[in-house]
Amino acid sequence: MRVKGTNTTRIRRKKWLKQASGSFGTRKASFKAAKQTVIQASKYAYRDRRQKKREFRSLWILRLNAALRAQGMTYSVFINELKKAKIVINRKVLSELAIKEPNKLNLIINTIKKPTNKPTVAKT
Repeated sequence: MRVKGTNTTRIRRKKWLKQASGSFGTRKASFKAAKQTVIQASKYAYRDRRQKKREFRSLWILRLNAALRAQGMTYSVFINELKKAKIVINRKVLSELAIKEPNKLNLIINTIKKPTNKPTVAKT
């Protein structure tokens, strides 16, 4: 009679079933369905760990842009002026400043703002 590897097989299958324990219905009970569920969940988790970084950066930029527009400046101009002034602050910190301490953000804006040198034309 052939040996079917009962202990090894059971241990291996229990690992997959344990990982799928939060799933619904057959996905947590059937080995085949549980394995497929865990593999797909792992793919989604891998993908979404990277997407989360993108989404947060977008959120920070959105918040910062809204705060800057209230001060009469756009995000792109602000970032450009920051780079010209050689001020290195990441977008996460700038976003937090915009929300929690707007007066400090105003200080940064005033530091990088250039005085406008528009010639005045006298109307006669």
